[in-house]
Amino acid sequence: MRSPGRIPAQGGTGAVVSLRGAALSYGERVVWSGLELDVRPGEFVAVLGPNGAGKTSFVKALLGRQPLSAGTLTVLGRPPREAARQIGYVPQQAELSAQAMLRARDLVRFGIDGHRFGPRLRTTAVRRRVDEILESVGASAYADVPLGMLSGGERQRVRIGQALATDPRILLCDEPLLSLDLHHQRAVTELVDARRRSHGTAVVFVTHEINPVLGLVDRVLYLARAGHRVGAPEEVLTSASLSELYGTRVDVVRVQGRIVVVGAPDETAAPPHHAPENEEVRS
Repeated sequence: MRSPGRIPAQGGTGAVVSLRGAALSYGERVVWSGLELDVRPGEFVAVLGPNGAGKTSFVKALLGRQPLSAGTLTVLGRPPREAARQIGYVPQQAELSAQAMLRARDLVRFGIDGHRFGPRLRTTAVRRRVDEILESVGASAYADVPLGMLSGGERQRVRIGQALATDPRILLCDEPLLSLDLHHQRAVTELVDARRRSHGTAVVFVTHEINPVLGLVDRVLYLARAGHRVGAPEEVLTSASLSELYGTRVDVVRVQGRIVVVGAPDETAAPPHHAPENEEVRS
């Protein structure tokens, strides 16, 4: 049964992201193949999978930074690079050495005119737009504070503001909850969900932890070494489905509304005889 927190994809409109027979390889290593996926306006798709399953490569492909090895990928009916300005991108938390002294408003400003060559215009309209964005993500109070002095949760608010600066039709979030406590995880997911509800923005949300977004997700793309699954969470996150993907016994347990996966190996970190650990769908 669909959670009341979710909204259905708008089935009457065309896909904003479409993959057909998509495959990605590095040399002889096939990361994923045969991927068929349409993402529609207003849909929230969570991308899950163990380390090494190709989640980051999937993000790069959508951004036009990683060509497919086979198949096709279109974004808004065009090659990904041609649609880049209509994709809002929230990257993984990163070191701030090059950005530490940038203010929050500077980062958002880059989202508006950072693609332009030459000096940036200091217009009242641009400044007003930056202030509106900062207010919309709850970051007005630290608009003029250097990024290096902000907490992880505060920086993620600003990064979401930067991603929304061009009024994107697709919001691509790559592990935006890493290193955040539960309070800030909730704040970040609420911002993302509010955007897709108010503007019909499609959300592709890469995460190790499904529970913070479980009530929002329409479909899951689960990537693993033995293949992939696409479907509603209750269809994909099952013992039978994940056991088949991992090629070993995996149990999915639901405890007080949360999902716990027992026995799922980390595909890149564990030697062959490593004993599997329990995890809260970190997948």
